Amino acid sequence: MNQSATPFVVQRDTRAWQLQVWVSFCIAVFLCATGLAWLPGQHLEQAFMVMGYVFCLTAVFGLSKFVRDNQGARRGGGGDAPLWRVVVWGGFAVAVGLTGWGLLGMDINATYKSFLGVSWLYLITTAFTLAKMLRDRHEADLLAARLQGRRDAAQASIQTPD
Repeated sequence: MNQSATPFVVQRDTRAWQLQVWVSFCIAVFLCATGLAWLPGQHLEQAFMVMGYVFCLTAVFGLSKFVRDNQGARRGGGGDAPLWRVVVWGGFAVAVGLTGWGLLGMDINATYKSFLGVSWLYLITTAFTLAKMLRDRHEADLLAARLQGRRDAAQASIQTPD
């Protein structure tokens, strides 16, 4: 049976899902930015919280990439060094721990503190979802390119036999 004739579908997220992920992430960023922009207290506390939110956001993307890379490596062997696992997971734990500690320790209204906490958790969860969606899209694009390359090679071999 001719391999190029075998139908193969590249699974992709729907545009509606992609829109929902981006909108949710943007709402989370907006809510966090609003909460941090109006944060009462000293400038040092405000700066600490902004750094904590940014640290958490970058740690989420780093952890997402690490987990996904190692999932693929388990199938094909290899993967990151064990110490890198400690660095990535430790960085995420430190980011979340320090930001949570800073938030809980701030002398602000409990309602405002709750708003900041919920918007922060919303940002973290939407960032994980966004990272997954972007990686899924990248992997689907790579698979589609490989399949197209195989189809082109098969077509070329049919047109120019040895």
